[in-house]
Amino acid sequence: MVDKKIGVLLVNLGSPAAPTVPAVRRFLKDFLWDKRVVNLPRPLWWLILHGFVLPFRPKKSLEAYKKIWDSNKGSPLTFLTRQLTEKVAEKLAPQGIMVDCAMSYGEPAIPTKLREFKEQGVSDLVVLPLYPQYSSTTSASVYDALIHELNTWWHLPNFRFISDYHQNARYISALATSIEAAWQERPKNDVLVMSFHGLPAMLTKKGDPYFHQCHQTGQLLAQKLGLKDSEWRLVFQSRFGKAEWLKPYCVDVLTQLPKEGVRSVDMICPGFAVDCLETLEEIAMENRHIFLEAGGNGYHYIRALNDSHANVDVILDVLTNGGFSDKQEAK
Repeated sequence: MVDKKIGVLLVNLGSPAAPTVPAVRRFLKDFLWDKRVVNLPRPLWWLILHGFVLPFRPKKSLEAYKKIWDSNKGSPLTFLTRQLTEKVAEKLAPQGIMVDCAMSYGEPAIPTKLREFKEQGVSDLVVLPLYPQYSSTTSASVYDALIHELNTWWHLPNFRFISDYHQNARYISALATSIEAAWQERPKNDVLVMSFHGLPAMLTKKGDPYFHQCHQTGQLLAQKLGLKDSEWRLVFQSRFGKAEWLKPYCVDVLTQLPKEGVRSVDMICPGFAVDCLETLEEIAMENRHIFLEAGGNGYHYIRALNDSHANVDVILDVLTNGGFSDKQEAK
């Protein structure tokens, strides 16, 4: 009997290849053309995208990327995902399990990594999007790319797709421990604000569970930390366009809190496995300015789990419980 050869693919969103306008434009064109991301009639959206978005937004986005870009390593999302993947791979290598990473947009591309697994004789494929909460705009987009590539193969591998891990106990504990560690380093602020990436509100009505999963994660985390309702808030960030998105909006809450007597906040983004433009620039920098301008006097961003040992353990636990067979588990 031939032994199984397992390949694990960790997938994240992606980043521009370089901090330049052309690279950012290519990335945004790829990202925003995905029907899962913007679900408008293609002819209409093509006109909007090419007439009103791509001529202007890349330059603005570039200025944000420059603030967080590492001159040696590049985009934080890219190198942190790679470093996390390498550490998970090191843990699983003794069992002969191969681990690699890919991006939904940009490089390394999902089809490229799947073909590499195929060439290496992988018989069983486990795909884990690095999004703790499932969304049709992120996790489902990974699934689309997976199926699109596999539909061209004559010999399909066995595969498992792990759609989310928003209630995973080790994930919740790791987040709580990181927050408690931050409170040990500096005084705890008045309120803990949990900020998740926003989505159009209409997606929830269509059956997307993201909104509910974010709230489940928030409740579990607050319970783990022993927080009272008055000691934490859950918000949604990164609104794009004029349509109604998931509420409450992060910026609105940060503007309102000082008026309610909240002078300091700790910010965390539980929906991001690793830090990226949204967390390091929008939350840690831009929204800090908004809160202080509104009257706050203390603002601290608690970084994502990134490539920490705790996050490696989270990924291994998710893979063990959702991806591997009982006879070949991660240890």
